[in-house]
Amino acid sequence: MTTPLLLLPGMMCDGRLFGPQIAALARKREVLVGDITRASTIPDICRDILRDAPQRFALAGLSMGGIVAMELMAQAPERVERLALLDTNPRAELPEVKARRAPQIEAVRQGGLARVMREELKPNYLAHGARRAGVLDLCMEMALDLGPEVFERQSVALRDRADRQETLRGVRVPTLVLCGREDALCPVERHELMHALVPGSRLAIIEGAGHLPTLERPVETSAALADWLAA
Repeated sequence: MTTPLLLLPGMMCDGRLFGPQIAALARKREVLVGDITRASTIPDICRDILRDAPQRFALAGLSMGGIVAMELMAQAPERVERLALLDTNPRAELPEVKARRAPQIEAVRQGGLARVMREELKPNYLAHGARRAGVLDLCMEMALDLGPEVFERQSVALRDRADRQETLRGVRVPTLVLCGREDALCPVERHELMHALVPGSRLAIIEGAGHLPTLERPVETSAALADWLAA
């Protein structure tokens, strides 16, 4: 029986982030989307996912989802058949990024979720191109559907996360490290670092994409994931 694929979305995103990949990959295997919205620490989010997940699965996470995936590799590596890390970061949060969290959380508490997403976060995510406006609209829909309490929980979880570079050194399953060439939030050099840390991993750079290649370049990203699943 084919192992299920578990997808972990990024901050203030849901399964729609992987819509094209679900459509492309679900013909050959069960595809599940993990819930990363219920807890305010990365370890607790990971425990929620493990409680609900199949006993063994392929795992792919984008951005915050990748951070949770790395934590999952620290907590229960025996349950992961293969690993894909997309547009993510193995390091703990930098002090200057931490300093921005409290003002953002306070603005969102005061009813400013749409403004924070529009002005401070999402415009920095994407490459310029024909898909940009539509992807931004979808990102806003996902964020507003999840709401301010999820924003606060996820912000705190990201702020307090552990460095997982040592975890990556211990990964021994087929691993794909993928990012958009124009990702300014989690740049290419960070993925080159992860590629170097994980023995035998494959590095894929998606041209013409920024932080969300699943939506910006869905055909190319789905193909890379299909190759990884078949390896």
